[in-house]
Amino acid sequence: MTTRDQILKLSDKLIRDKGFNGFSFHDISKTIGIKTASIHYHFPTKADLGVATVKGHLKSLEEIKKTIANKSPFQKLEAFFSIYVKVKSEKSVCLVGSLATDLNTVDGKVKVELKNLATAILELVTETLEDGKSKGVFHFQIPARTKALMIITNMLGIVQLMRLTGEQDFEAMKGSIVKELKSK
Repeated sequence: MTTRDQILKLSDKLIRDKGFNGFSFHDISKTIGIKTASIHYHFPTKADLGVATVKGHLKSLEEIKKTIANKSPFQKLEAFFSIYVKVKSEKSVCLVGSLATDLNTVDGKVKVELKNLATAILELVTETLEDGKSKGVFHFQIPARTKALMIITNMLGIVQLMRLTGEQDFEAMKGSIVKELKSK
């Protein structure tokens, strides 16, 4: 793994553990064992690091979208859930949820990328729901975008709340979403 990749991986972890404002380049340099100048070489500012971290998540989402392009609506929904299953297994929180709490204090460039990521997630889930509804496998009465927002916020919230209430609540929420979509 390159130094740049190590910095990005740690940045992602620190943002999700402490929030964007809760760590510094010094924290990264101590953990990885490099000088802060090395971090500045790859990322001149913390905003540049934040942008690159969010873009990494956007790239991963785009890869997921390519992988599921020809899959069934249920497989697409499971691919979306897999993002949160990974977050759960890491005993962490979602990057979007973590950065959203810092939205008023992060650089504008980070805000733009975070909005791009949130939009891409919303589009993925909305398109999945529309596909499922058109094929008669998903059933819901409200607009697909609104339903997508409900699903996303439920998953975003449950990865945080289950840290207090237990992992069984994650599975219960996920199962409830699927059951509701199947119900006529």
